[in-house]
Formats: sequence, structure tokens, C-alpha cells
Amino acid sequence: MTLNLNGEDIAQIVIGASALAVPISFSEEAWLSAITLPLPNLFLVFLLSIGFLALYAYQSLFQASVKHRLFVYVFRIGLAYLLTAIVVGVVLLALDKLPLLTDPVIAVKRIVLVAMPASMGAIVVDSIDKE
Repeated sequence: MTLNLNGEDIAQIVIGASALAVPISFSEEAWLSAITLPLPNLFLVFLLSIGFLALYAYQSLFQASVKHRLFVYVFRIGLAYLLTAIVVGVVLLALDKLPLLTDPVIAVKRIVLVAMPASMGAIVVDSIDKE
């Protein structure tokens, strides 16, 4: 059971996440939605993100064959989401829209909201050029 993860894979995830994180992070609608979105809805957005990542990775990256590679499958989904969240956080920080010290709840909400579409970009670009 090998991870088969290299620098190219990580770069593809970061580039794919950036492709959607950048334009959405500039949206005032995303900033304001994070303020008013209730926590149960935010959790649903997070679950939808993970669900979409899992479904796409299952069909595209793993060609519906995860029986003997379950750890690798789960690791790949977790890594894609984590790297996406980091990219989104850095972009929001650069725009001065990530109030980590003054309002960490809003900061996390913004990351989760923007990470939903950005994570899809990450996994799609990661699946390019896979056998």
C-alpha cells in the first residue's frame, strides 16, 4: 500500500484550489455570508465539500477501486481539503479578510465557505494525467 504522492500531485492540488479560491475570495458576498451563516449550515457545507471530494476521487482518481487502498483514498481526500483550506486562508489573509485574532469563528467560516468550490478545483486538477 503506497501513497503514490509526489510534488507534482501537491502542486496540482494547490493550483486547482487557487484557481477557484482567488476569485471567490474577492467576493464580498462570501465575506458577508460567513458572518450570518449558522454553524449547522456551515457544517453541512463542510460535509458537502468532503462528500464531493470523496465521490470525485472515488470515480476519477481511484476508478472505483478503493477496497485495498482505503487508507490512501482517505488520506488523499484529507490532504486535498487541508491544502485547499491553507490556500484559501492565505488568500483571505492577503486580502485582509481573515480575522484570525479578532474573530476566529468568522475566519474559520470564511475558509470553509470558500474551500467548498476551491476543493473541487483542487481535486479536478489533481486528477489530470492520472492513469
